[in-house]
Amino acid sequence: MTSNLLAQKSMSLFTAMGGWRTVAEGIASRALFLIAYLLTERVVTAGLIAVGGVLVCAVIRVYGDRKYWQAAGGLVVVGLSAALAGSTGRGVDFYLPTLLLAVAGGTVFLISTLVRRPVVGLIVEAASGERSGWWRDRRRLRRYQKCMAVFLAKFGIAMVVMVPLYLAGNVVALGIAGTLMGAPATGLCAYLSWRILRADAPASV
Repeated sequence: MTSNLLAQKSMSLFTAMGGWRTVAEGIASRALFLIAYLLTERVVTAGLIAVGGVLVCAVIRVYGDRKYWQAAGGLVVVGLSAALAGSTGRGVDFYLPTLLLAVAGGTVFLISTLVRRPVVGLIVEAASGERSGWWRDRRRLRRYQKCMAVFLAKFGIAMVVMVPLYLAGNVVALGIAGTLMGAPATGLCAYLSWRILRADAPASV
């Protein structure tokens, strides 16, 4: 696989997942909840406003781009967050799914790294048509391990920052951290991984 093809595949996957538009919508939904909560001091109201904002974005995406699963995915996550916060009456619980995703994602990424089957490599190689055997190539495996280190750092930082804020019930600080450590941090990790793959890939593998 050439370096250009490898980089193109990694970026095409990011685009297929919604690209920077999904990142922007992820920021907007969590920020919208926090702003609404600060203005109304009502968890249910803030949750409904956040869901409404994402619903508008989903409708625009479906009718404009015909991207159904990306639109549905964002709506489900925000809907679950709002339902959880509304059921407990605690604003911090709106960001609990983001925290749980960080824990689950970090665990999966760490295990896949330890067993030398990095998630990034599985995804990129599957997209290029090579589903097995690529991990025997040390150069390719090393590149994907670098990408995994980027994501693991993101998951680790998210847990270190967000867990104490959640336990302390600090809605404002957790809202800011949850907004930044969600879609924006994931988008940044995807971009850095693309740069790693493009920079480290040899002319041919």
